[in-house]
Amino acid sequence: MKTIKTVGMLACISLPIALCASISWADSYPERPISTIISFGAGGNTDVGARILFPAVERELGVPLNIINRPGGGGWVGWTQLLNSSNNGYTLGYINTPNLITGYMDPQYRRDVDLDDFELIANHVTDYGVISINKDETRYSNIDELVTYAQSNTLTASTTGANGDDHIAMLKMNHHYATQFVPVHTTGTAEQRAAIQGGHVDVNFSNVGDTNMAHRNGDLKIIAIMAPERSDFIPDVPTLEEMGYSGVISWSARGIAAPKGIDPAQLELLQEAFITGMQDPEHLAKMAEMGLKVDIRTGDAYRKMLEEEEEGVRSLGELLGW
Repeated sequence: MKTIKTVGMLACISLPIALCASISWADSYPERPISTIISFGAGGNTDVGARILFPAVERELGVPLNIINRPGGGGWVGWTQLLNSSNNGYTLGYINTPNLITGYMDPQYRRDVDLDDFELIANHVTDYGVISINKDETRYSNIDELVTYAQSNTLTASTTGANGDDHIAMLKMNHHYATQFVPVHTTGTAEQRAAIQGGHVDVNFSNVGDTNMAHRNGDLKIIAIMAPERSDFIPDVPTLEEMGYSGVISWSARGIAAPKGIDPAQLELLQEAFITGMQDPEHLAKMAEMGLKVDIRTGDAYRKMLEEEEEGVRSLGELLGW
């Protein structure tokens, strides 16, 4: 290590001062803890996944990753803070789609933001949607009974925020099957899960990751998954498609990004550290135990994934009332 540093210093003698400063900066990064903003509450899906992942990433970076929870505004309290942060490499954040995308595409908010305002590091999780009910529910016990009941009765349905994946799935059910679900928006999956388990809402539109353990433990009942196929985490739960309810596929993707303009060398180092961390066997085992599907995408593949989500959201403008 000392030899490498010496060579670097000797090489700088013949280089411009500004370039030498850049090399020195990249070579020493990171020198202190890195803050990571999570735009939803502690104990939710994003928070739990990050806390499982970060020890492996910290081993690669050599510094702590400090989580800062900033729930509210469907995620936009945290994302606004991320966008306004310095691009010096010491503030990162989880970006959750489709919530992020609907938040800047919704004309009522007039946000002058798009994907180009973020430096994408890596996608971490893709989590399909589910519909669940209270374990003691007597009005309906399966998806057919729920749909029939909701066609004649107004039911409250919890979501993690306006225009997020849960809310969109609920609107699709109302649109395609004349159900009467009314959203109750929460600040994150922990609050959302407490609402259905406590009997404060009638139905819960959420994701596999935050409800599969409660389902397996008998604390709530998942009655359908909004995915192309059944989940290995909850193989007893049918898809909406196989039960005859097509047109309602829902998922949430969660990845890591930095403010626009971060040094390319820092970005490359962060990408390598996060990819290595995501591939760590202990991380993968714990994520599987929690029912969180690791879906690593970087570079053009991650960008393409988000651009395709943008197109999907754009096609839902009428349904979302835009």
